[in-house]
Amino acid sequence: MENVVELKNVTKAFKGFSVKNMNLQVKKGFVTGFIGANGAGKSTTIKLMMNLLKPDAGEVKLFGLDYKTHEKAIKERIGFVYDGNVFFEGLNLKDIKRIVSPAYKNWDDVIFSEYIDEFQLPLHKAIKTFSKGMQMKASLAIALSHHAELIIMDEPTAGLDPIFRRELLNLLQELMVDGNRTIFFSTHITTDLDRIADYIAFIHGGELVFNQSIHEIADNYALVKGGVELLDRDTEKDFVHIHRTSAGFQALTDNMKAVKHTFGDMVVIERASLEDIMYNFKGGMHHV
Repeated sequence: MENVVELKNVTKAFKGFSVKNMNLQVKKGFVTGFIGANGAGKSTTIKLMMNLLKPDAGEVKLFGLDYKTHEKAIKERIGFVYDGNVFFEGLNLKDIKRIVSPAYKNWDDVIFSEYIDEFQLPLHKAIKTFSKGMQMKASLAIALSHHAELIIMDEPTAGLDPIFRRELLNLLQELMVDGNRTIFFSTHITTDLDRIADYIAFIHGGELVFNQSIHEIADNYALVKGGVELLDRDTEKDFVHIHRTSAGFQALTDNMKAVKHTFGDMVVIERASLEDIMYNFKGGMHHV
């Protein structure tokens, strides 16, 4: 299966924080959700993908190409949708199209007009008059108008109302029908990814915890509930994090088969949501 994005052993260090030995692949033709708490390294990773930051070590490739010799060719094939306005606020969409379109050899005026109509965006009003949702749609229309193969979205649904978020997710599903586009969708609103993601990459403290299909996550991760008397040094190895209460324990496992083998019917096993996984890793990154 072809990878559109490949980060190999990528490290980027800042004062007090670093992305460490990142090995991340984004598969062609699928939606990959990128999750993690605020400050986990999501935006840093995206900036490395976009060549807005240079790695201290490791290799970044998009479409099998590196930025050192193919930066223009790579960026021709990428569309970026940010969580806010990235354009000069005094410009209108007609002005923005006039400025942006010459930068892309595959710019398509017909497609641009179709998306402006579909999104009901005014061509002659200044961007500063747009709502947050309209600004996001404007960014998406521009990204789609040069036939971007990879659409990178950094927190695109943050601050949007639930109805508009659902409209966006439906639109993204429609975009994926032909199988030629790839979407990398960074968010901390994990319920959005439950609807559209094929793969989930989870970053915690600057490290990639996993990059798995939705089905693999459902098969491996679970919440386990039972009596504290069942816990000892050996059985606790099956868990990522354990929360003990007077009524018993609740724990996250990343190895459901081992838990079933160890505990049998003595525990209750429930599906772990992406939010459950993030919360429990925050409580304890390593096996307790």
